[in-house]
Amino acid sequence: MNLIELRIRYNLQPLSALKSPLISSKLQPAAVLIAFTQVNNETHLILTQRPSHLRHHPGQISFPGGKVEKNDRNHIATALREAEEEIALPISNVEVLGQHPKYKTFTGFEITPVFGIVKSNFEPILDPGEVAECFTIPLTFLLKTANRQQYLYRRNGVEYPVYFIPYKQHVIWGATAAIIERLCEQLNQ
Repeated sequence: MNLIELRIRYNLQPLSALKSPLISSKLQPAAVLIAFTQVNNETHLILTQRPSHLRHHPGQISFPGGKVEKNDRNHIATALREAEEEIALPISNVEVLGQHPKYKTFTGFEITPVFGIVKSNFEPILDPGEVAECFTIPLTFLLKTANRQQYLYRRNGVEYPVYFIPYKQHVIWGATAAIIERLCEQLNQ
């Protein structure tokens, strides 16, 4: 699927809410950028790995993104600002297509996924305080159901699906994998 087909499929499919854990505590608003780019004429998703020294989610695979700050106009502004800070993706180099429904985490965040396409190639420059690695994963790999795994996790007597996506030396899991799962369900319709 190239970027034109991705844009069309994204615009034609209705969005539905992600299944989120039932969280009763106050949640910190956050936004992430689901950014697609062309790599050798193939559509790829941009992901990052968090440094191991971080207090929250060390070493985990994630989308560029973070907490909403008071100066951010909206969740789109948060996602774009964070991507620029973390991997030097210029805000002007992203065509924003829309937002996915919010995803609530056990760790106290309400994440708004922002969907966008990188307009032209850029050279990632990593903020070492926030990103240990930036890599891409082919959309064709993600769209194959066999490459995405789901397990049930029990918390406070309630079972929740937890998603895992092994890719090369990485294991994508948790909220990032759940957001990818919903995206793949949407694009495979």
